[in-house]
Amino acid sequence: MRTLASWELLDQIKTQVCYTELVYQRVNKKLAVDLSQAEVEALVIAMLDDVTTSIEKLGKNYYVANSTRRVQLAINSFNYRLITVNLVTE
Repeated sequence: MRTLASWELLDQIKTQVCYTELVYQRVNKKLAVDLSQAEVEALVIAMLDDVTTSIEKLGKNYYVANSTRRVQLAINSFNYRLITVNLVTE
């Protein structure tokens, strides 16, 4: 079960997350999909809103994982920029 602090942090990330042109390409490559920029952004927001999403801070990054979607987001903790996504195989 997520704590109030986790909910607040995910909400803060949701309002401030930003993207670069390269990250859209990276998401499509890593997930082996062909999503538009709007679809990538919708995926990120959906993950941040999902009750099954967990968050962990390691170093300068937040790692937002969703076991249902089997996807993990890496987000810079200073500027909230999406860095990459990874498929979770566990």
